[in-house]
Amino acid sequence: MKLSRIAKIGAIGAVAALALTACAANEAGGGANTDPSAPAGLSGELAGSGASSQEVAVQAWTAGFQGANPDVTINYDPAGSGAGRESFQAGAVAFAGSDRAFKIEELEAGGFDGCVADTDIVELPTYISPIAVIFNIEGVTELNLDAATIAGLFSGAIANWNDPAIAALNEGASLPDLPVTPVHRADDSGTTENFTDYLFATAPDVWTSEPDGLWPLTSGEAAQGTSGVVSAVQGGNGTIGYADASRAAEEGLASAAVQVGDEFVTYSPEAAAAIVDESPFEEGRTAGDLAIELDRTSDAAGVYPIVLVSYMIACEEYTDPGTASLVKGFLQYVASPEGQQAAAAAAGNAPISEALTEKVNAAIDLIVAE
Repeated sequence: MKLSRIAKIGAIGAVAALALTACAANEAGGGANTDPSAPAGLSGELAGSGASSQEVAVQAWTAGFQGANPDVTINYDPAGSGAGRESFQAGAVAFAGSDRAFKIEELEAGGFDGCVADTDIVELPTYISPIAVIFNIEGVTELNLDAATIAGLFSGAIANWNDPAIAALNEGASLPDLPVTPVHRADDSGTTENFTDYLFATAPDVWTSEPDGLWPLTSGEAAQGTSGVVSAVQGGNGTIGYADASRAAEEGLASAAVQVGDEFVTYSPEAAAAIVDESPFEEGRTAGDLAIELDRTSDAAGVYPIVLVSYMIACEEYTDPGTASLVKGFLQYVASPEGQQAAAAAAGNAPISEALTEKVNAAIDLIVAE
């Protein structure tokens, strides 16, 4: 999974462009965002790239960390999970944000150019958020959907909003005779991989494509990034899509309640955190690689199954001591209760639990310079 020379140049260029914005933000009054809990006394520039889902959270973390470290500039390019992982592997950025962890076969292939040769990486589940099933249907503000119906809507098996399968779940609702327009991500997206993982796990008879960050079907409308999906759903009538719930709430989009057991559950940070705490870590990982194996089929009360866990990814060992110190300090703030609350206030995500925080901090302690 090497990044091509052209893609690497593009990633570096995107990060360089963002530096102007980040510097301007610093000069405009980073002191106003000072968080006394953030590690202080650091200086230098730190570049990251990746998931657009956690963009608002990263902005909050950056503000708190730079407020305590006015000589630090952090640039984060929300180019998408796939682009972030590629840029990190190529050494174009010092850390990545990704809505999925690296697969074990990807780790075994190696090739992390920004890390000391043969060092492991850390993958930290620091951003937990529901994925909302958003829709825009004139005259309809509430919708109950089960897994098979969601899979049918996105696969094309259900092509009209007055389909009997939808009507059976929404007794008394006035459903229009209107074509369904499913909207999906055009880019390689961890949100897509999490969403298709839910469909494949819960409705395999309808959704037969294995989970992937690239949308597996040619039908529907493709849109770039979280913002593109949100805009496409907003701009149509009869549209349905999936997006990080914080963006859905920010834009005031209607979202479906999803069936879990005998109940229909609306998304919430608490319901997303509940399913993460119910799920185990993946086997075969190193001590600092905290990839979580989400249990999408749980019918426990109060859980919301369509959830993404977005990771901060870094090297265990860097060749440059300054980079190691900046990455370690920034991630310590990200994982701190204050950093988690700052992100939750800005993005509406679920702060990680105390037990998970302890494991994340132990992983961060593994970060050193050669």
